[in-house]
Amino acid sequence: MHASFLDAAQPYPMRFPDGRLNTGLVHLNRVIDHPNIEIGDFTYASSFDPPEDWAARLAPYTYAGAPEKLRIGRFCQIADRVRIITASANHPMKGISTYPFAIFDHARFADYKDQISGLPDTVIGHDVWLGDGAVILPGARIGSGAIIGAGAVVTGEVPDYAVVTGNPAQIRRMRYGPEEIARLLDLAWWDWPVERIGAAIPALASGDLAALEAMARSAPPSRS
Repeated sequence: MHASFLDAAQPYPMRFPDGRLNTGLVHLNRVIDHPNIEIGDFTYASSFDPPEDWAARLAPYTYAGAPEKLRIGRFCQIADRVRIITASANHPMKGISTYPFAIFDHARFADYKDQISGLPDTVIGHDVWLGDGAVILPGARIGSGAIIGAGAVVTGEVPDYAVVTGNPAQIRRMRYGPEEIARLLDLAWWDWPVERIGAAIPALASGDLAALEAMARSAPPSRS
């Protein structure tokens, strides 16, 4: 199968059936250049009201030079109105007042040094689907293959291939059993060359894990 449609270099990778370019769907790492945000190839976001600044829309509290990072893997799918709130959004909470005096007088940051150092990264794995209006809270860790339901509010850790919904988000079911999840993570299909991914689409679409493993076994060895 020819996989030329999988072009990570295209900022707008989708066309409608009538040929029109969908400018509301973007490969995020082609439209975001931010020192605190790392995004893998083929991860896209979709919006019915596409912004000029996708970083500000997606992660509005992540500023350049912040003490934490946002890391998103490959082949993630991010629906409209998703918001990722990273750790710098939190106000210092150890003192009597949570008022952020230091943002108005930067000389005051020394008073909060112990509270704004070592903030946790927010990490989203590979092939994760973030549903419409989902909110990802500071320091969340979302495993590969997870599905985050529309409107879910995620904090803490979401296991690989879990389906979570609600506020706070809770696991509703696992997409696969533990043995199958281990096999899928070992395959790491998202790191394959695009030609092999293109050929694997029938297996990926049908959930044929055995066929995916057969493709991995028959693949030529990678060149160092």
